[in-house]
Amino acid sequence: MSEDFRGEYYQKVDSKARVSIPAAFRRVLDAGDPPSTDFPRTRIVMVYGGKSRQYAECYTQRGADEIARRVQKLPLGSTKRKIAERDLITRSLTVEIDDDGRIVLPQKVRDKIAFDGAVETAFAGTLDRFQIWRRDTYEQVNGGLDEEEEDLPDGVDVLSLIGDLDPGV
Repeated sequence: MSEDFRGEYYQKVDSKARVSIPAAFRRVLDAGDPPSTDFPRTRIVMVYGGKSRQYAECYTQRGADEIARRVQKLPLGSTKRKIAERDLITRSLTVEIDDDGRIVLPQKVRDKIAFDGAVETAFAGTLDRFQIWRRDTYEQVNGGLDEEEEDLPDGVDVLSLIGDLDPGV
């Protein structure tokens, strides 16, 4: 089983701001936050910071701990650390997945993705994390598949972007 978030899924949000987490994502979240006596339910850390972001970025508990370790390595009092602390640590929330595989989107996340009642979301996997967008915003920003390929020069295969990387990295 892969422990990566892959794919894009569209999920409806009901009038109570509840949304189902895609089953494939729940498996990765479960692996990144094993149950304990303190936390019997799987948790998601939702980051809603970042002025230009139109989505909430979501991590397993293990992934969020890694982000925190990286922030702590920045020099104390530096501008980079202050921004990272504010946008990645302070502007984050931890939510639990209920027994039906759903979460209630917190108000700060609803504000971030411009939730205004029952809408459809896009869950976009990005390997070690995933993003939650309003579907219409996601499609507007990311466009269709054909439009995305316009970013590459004619005749260039997307695999060439990673071809020079050491596979052991």
